[in-house]
Amino acid sequence: MVYIGPLVLGFIMGFIVGTRIKPVLGSKLKFGASVYLVLAIVTVFLAYQQGPFPWYTDSVLANGLISAFAGVIIGKLTFGRG
Repeated sequence: MVYIGPLVLGFIMGFIVGTRIKPVLGSKLKFGASVYLVLAIVTVFLAYQQGPFPWYTDSVLANGLISAFAGVIIGKLTFGRG
C-alpha cells in the first residue's frame, strides 16, 4: 500500500524549489544534465539509507524524498527561469 501524504508533500515542496532555480548572469555555475544525474543517484542512495517512516511498509525507500526530486525536475522544466 502506497501512502499518498509523503508523495504529495514531497512533490509540492520539490516543485516549489524547482521553480526557484534560475541562472545568475555573472556566475559561471551551470546546472547541466550531469548535475541532475549525480543528484538523482545521490537522492536514491539517501532514500535507501533513510528508509521509510517506521510505520510505512510500502517500500524500502523514502518515497517523499524521491517525489521531492521529481518535483524539482518538473518544476525546473515547467516554470524554471532560464
